[in-house]
Order: sequence, then C-alpha cells, then structure tokens
Amino acid sequence: MGLTAIDLGLRGATSGVFLLIILVALLRRATSQQALLGMAMSAGGLFYAITTAPFFPKSCWWWVLPVLSAQPAIFWLWARAAFDDDFVLKRWHGAVWLAIVAFGFVLTLGWARWPALAGAGGRVLSLITLVLAVAAAVQTVKTWRVDLVARRRRLRLAMLAINVGLIAVVAGAGFAAIPVVVPGGAGSFPTALCLFVVAMLAGVGTFAAPMAVTANGATAAIAPGDFSPQARRADRATTGGIVVDPLLLRRLDHLMTVERIYRQEGLAIGTLAARFDVPEYRLRQAINEGLGYRNFNAFLNHYRIEDAKAALSDPAQREVPVLTIAMDAGFQSIGPFNRAFKAETGMTPSEFRRDALAQPQTAPGSARDQEIGQRRRDIG
Repeated sequence: MGLTAIDLGLRGATSGVFLLIILVALLRRATSQQALLGMAMSAGGLFYAITTAPFFPKSCWWWVLPVLSAQPAIFWLWARAAFDDDFVLKRWHGAVWLAIVAFGFVLTLGWARWPALAGAGGRVLSLITLVLAVAAAVQTVKTWRVDLVARRRRLRLAMLAINVGLIAVVAGAGFAAIPVVVPGGAGSFPTALCLFVVAMLAGVGTFAAPMAVTANGATAAIAPGDFSPQARRADRATTGGIVVDPLLLRRLDHLMTVERIYRQEGLAIGTLAARFDVPEYRLRQAINEGLGYRNFNAFLNHYRIEDAKAALSDPAQREVPVLTIAMDAGFQSIGPFNRAFKAETGMTPSEFRRDALAQPQTAPGSARDQEIGQRRRDIG
C-alpha cells in the first residue's frame, strides 16, 4: 500500500503539472504549431497518468487504450516541430493520428470475438509505436549539430530521451504481452516515476523561458515556439549577464559578406569556430543571441539566398540556369534551394527572376552594397 500511495502521489503531481502547462499556454494565447502539439502532449500525459493509475476501472479501457495508443504519433509530431524549424503540419499528419486511433478501437472491440487476430494487431500497433519513437530520435540526431539554442539542445534532448525510453518500454511490453501498467501492479510505479520526470522537464521548459536583452534595453523573448523570420538579429544580446562579443560579430559579418564563406561545400559550425579560434558554444551563442538565428542552416541560407537573389536579378546572368546559381551560392541541390528561397521570399526562384528582370535595373551590386552597409552599421 505504501508503494501504491507514492504511485498515486506522483501521478497526482504529474497531472497537476501537465494541467498547469495547458493553462499557461492558453493564457499566453500560444498558437504556434509547437505550442499546440505541446498542449496535445500534455493532455495525453495527463490522460495517461490518470488512466494507468492503480484502481482505475478496467471496464473503461476499451475506449482509453485506443486514444493512448495514438499518443506516440503526437510525440513524433512534437519532436518534428521542436527540432525542425522548417516543419509545417499537414493534413496527412492528422490522418495518421486518426488512423492509429481507429485501428486501436478495432482491436479493442474485436478482442472478445477474435483474440488471436487482435493479439497480432496489438503487435502491429507496438511496431508502429517503435517506428514513431525511432523517427523522433532520428529527428533529434539529424538536427542536433545545427541547433543554435543552447537551452533547447539540453532540455529537449533530455526530455526526448526519457519519452523515447518510456514509449519503447510500453511498446516492448506489447510485443512480449507483459502488463507493465496493470493497475496496482509492480510495473505501475516506474511508469508513474517516468511520467513525473517528464512533467517536471516539460514544466521547466514552459515556465523558464529565457529573455534576450539587447544593448538598448529592449527585451525579446526567445520562446520555444517562435520560429518567425522577424525574430532575427537581436543586436548584442545578453542572457543571464553573458554579453555577446561585438568583435566576434564583426569578424563573422566580414567572413560572410566579404569572403562569402557560406559558398563552401559542407560548411559546419565547427569549421567556423576553428576559423575564429573560439569554442563552438561561443559561436553558437553569438549567432543565436547576437543575430537571432535558431538554426545554423537558416543562418547560412540567409546569405546564400541573398547571393542567389543578386544573381537572379542580374541581366548579365539571364541565361544562367537556376541550378547553377543555387550551387554557386552554396546549395548542394535544387530541392532545398527552392524550399528555402520560397520560404524567404514567398516566390519561386523563376518567379523572382521574372519580376526582378521586368523592373528598371539599378547599378550592379548597389542593392547588395546597401544591405551590407546597413548590416555593418547594425552590428557596430
């Protein structure tokens, strides 16, 4: 009974934290896709903590289990939104979630009549859970190196590892037919403890959003769900009293605008840090807190797209293929270039070239020179 009491206490605290996260997100009127998925995850965690608790009536499991079985899909989508700044929710993502829920209902309703078939379906559902957990882990690894937000790199990676571990345990139990969450069973307490740790990490991530303070006294929150282009370039930002070195920003600007190092194939942040002879974390901090970029690829792509825009606007390069211009600017294929260009300008490269060449032409390089001059004045 003592272990059961602790179990229930942990689940009560977990439910309270998840509910508080949802309320805070609603009060902040958060509408970003990551915030919405975070609320969905919190609601799922709250639901899971209650329905897998000791003494929860088994008669309700026929409708509880299908909903819980689709929670890994919500987690996978949250990981995509949290670790990929270019991710956009599509209708087929919702269709995947609905399909898993529907499949779960089919299994629970058919368990009494076709137990063998339902058991095989349960193993398929466990396999889907593992695939989604692996996909979320791959997303973390794939974007780990280019992530510039130190807090996001630390906190969300820890939360992801715990969530993946919890999902893997439950899915593995489904393969082996081990009741790890039987009410009052010995496996219920570890589940409650994992849920509590996850809730605490989610609470820290929600309630401890850092503030970037600029030199002129203005403040701008670097919120977990703010991926808009307008969030860039917070000049000489500080966080917790750590000031971004303006000399490093000027050296970085010279390297990008004059030497155009962004054209180098396979350029990584470690290469730039070695070029400046500074620790990698300091360069990450300078680009993130000093210039407002959350992702190293987005930082490079800004310069590459400006380079491509200048070439596309040049009448002398009218006959140069778009692919050649993209690769000269540093892109390695046409697909990423088209996506990044349209996200930045709202037009395809061909549309931009057509409109630019139809307008009266200014002196070659004048627009780019003005932008470079303005950027240097901003940096100081």
